[in-house]
Amino acid sequence: MLNALKKILGMGPSVNLGELIKNGAIILDVRTKAEYQMGHVKGSINIPLDQLTSNLNKLDKNKPIITCCASGMRSGSAKGVLQNRGFTQVYNGGSWQNVNRYI
Repeated sequence: MLNALKKILGMGPSVNLGELIKNGAIILDVRTKAEYQMGHVKGSINIPLDQLTSNLNKLDKNKPIITCCASGMRSGSAKGVLQNRGFTQVYNGGSWQNVNRYI
């Protein structure tokens, strides 16, 4: 059940988020600006999901990108958007609190 849920959310197989972050992965928070201001991962970039396609130029296609949001739903959608635009190293980190555990 948990693996099926992870697959639906685009989290796929386990990946070492801590290792990705240590090696310079971009942390992309796709929550609204107001949500982001209430708390976020230090060093993360905030591009709300509904503004992502018009801000792709702010992201480096050559670096791994870890998406995060409040629960993992929007970050899963963001992962799909990025992959559809040619980003190949994209990982759904789930909630920003989950990603923050690796900082």
